[in-house]
Amino acid sequence: MSRRAEQSERLERALDGGPTPHDEETREMLAAAGALRPGYQRSPSRVRDAKEAMLREFARVQNPQEVREDAGSGDGLDEPELHREEIELPDGAQLVLTDIEDITPERAEKTAARIARILNTRERDRQS
Repeated sequence: MSRRAEQSERLERALDGGPTPHDEETREMLAAAGALRPGYQRSPSRVRDAKEAMLREFARVQNPQEVREDAGSGDGLDEPELHREEIELPDGAQLVLTDIEDITPERAEKTAARIARILNTRERDRQS
């Protein structure tokens, strides 16, 4: 059965009072069909809110924020310094640690030991 026919059947079942479909397209079609029923009126406040939101977004796109000449100087939006350390693991593999905080030798050793233990466990799992 084609996808369009399936959607049509799900919509008809939902309109006849059946279970509400879970797929997004059918729910949207169901909402649109409900909006077309006689006597349906949208709330004037919702219409007004939607129109205002649309106009605000349009104005925001048409009038982008001005770029400051001193942007990036002490405003907290500077690029953070990245710390990087490469560590040789016992089996010849290489571990690269990258962080925005300082990488202490103790932290590097602890991480290398943890990774070596994981790799060792995987190697044993393959052998068994």
